Amino acid sequence: MAGHIQDRWYKNEPGPNGKPHRVKTNRHGTGMRYRARYVGPDGTEKSKSFRDGQKRLAEKWLNNTASDMSRGQYIDPRAARITFKGYADKWLKAHTTDPSSQIVTEQRLRLHAFPLIGSRPLDSFRPEHIRGLVGALEANPSVSGGYARNIYGDVRAVLSAAVDDGPLPRNPCTAKSVRPPTAERRRVAPWLTTQVHAVRAALPGRYRTMVDTGAGCGLRQGEIVGLAEDALDFEGGILRVVRQVKLIQGKAVFAPPKCGKERDVPLPSSVAEALRGHMDAYKPVEITLPWRKPDGPKVSARLLFTNTASGVVWRSNFNIQEWKPALAVAGLIPDAGADGKYESAREHGMHALRHFYASVLLDAGESIKAVSQYLGHTDPALTLRVYAHLMPSSQERTRKAIDRAFQPTPRETDGPETAQ
Repeated sequence: MAGHIQDRWYKNEPGPNGKPHRVKTNRHGTGMRYRARYVGPDGTEKSKSFRDGQKRLAEKWLNNTASDMSRGQYIDPRAARITFKGYADKWLKAHTTDPSSQIVTEQRLRLHAFPLIGSRPLDSFRPEHIRGLVGALEANPSVSGGYARNIYGDVRAVLSAAVDDGPLPRNPCTAKSVRPPTAERRRVAPWLTTQVHAVRAALPGRYRTMVDTGAGCGLRQGEIVGLAEDALDFEGGILRVVRQVKLIQGKAVFAPPKCGKERDVPLPSSVAEALRGHMDAYKPVEITLPWRKPDGPKVSARLLFTNTASGVVWRSNFNIQEWKPALAVAGLIPDAGADGKYESAREHGMHALRHFYASVLLDAGESIKAVSQYLGHTDPALTLRVYAHLMPSSQERTRKAIDRAFQPTPRETDGPETAQ
């Protein structure tokens, strides 16, 4: 790397004898005195200014820059001065996740990360700034522990990309002194069979079989809403989960199941019978929606569950107008208040049907691997973390096994060879 240091307070001019001599410039005594200059890998000149008396510091900076270049660790100073928000905005536009995840990530960053660290230049990030972010998130009463961990995960992903792209030398989130926000793990408390039946009975007739499908096959709410005629194999006893209905920017779209994991789920005869009865009473309706994003190609499917206008079941409307009243009738949540609104019932959303499904399978001795596959989890380890406490207890088996091992060995009778 060719570099040099310019002294902006003096310049060389030819003297009377033809030899150069130093003379003061019109900038003498004002502003930064030294400018360290070099040509970067992209062929453009870079520079940094230093005060009077800092010539050695300027030389050290040039030497360090040359060393970074030779080790492949060079970072363009201009790129490093981009702010976290500026880089995150570009990162979001190039994000390859599905549109709904992109929208959620952008919202978390905009509402919670940008106000705290959005204006900070990338090259100024230190572990202390991430610790400050974590502390602010944990101190915010409106941000739950799980939500704070998601925000932290988004920030970490942005900074990891900045390391890969070059503006950031290392991710401060990887420092030993940095820990993610604390989130309390609540044990899943599955519904009783009587509660499942009570909620089902309290729903309008056209929605009751949604409960059978969730509790009997473990489908997510969007997968139930997107369940179509072509997913049912009554003869083979299989339900194929190949699509879901998602809402993106207020528009309904068809999309693959979560994480793109299509799966085959055993179709119990009781659920099959309920679905047949439902299809006799409420004929499947052909619905056409964009695929994956609002401007995606149009696809059609004959949906089993539709609203009273023969359209898509909108999750928000269904949860408020149908699901919560049924929960109240079943005694799972209080009745609506004087304003007609129900209390938050996050633990009693339709996801509770999946918890019931998992608890029944585990209690029957089904393997974690099979339960994970039927639920569409990305990894059996996730299933184990969520549902391990629901597995049949092995304590009694352990006690009996140890007791058998420690039982005294019966004494053998003396044979004739030992007789006196």
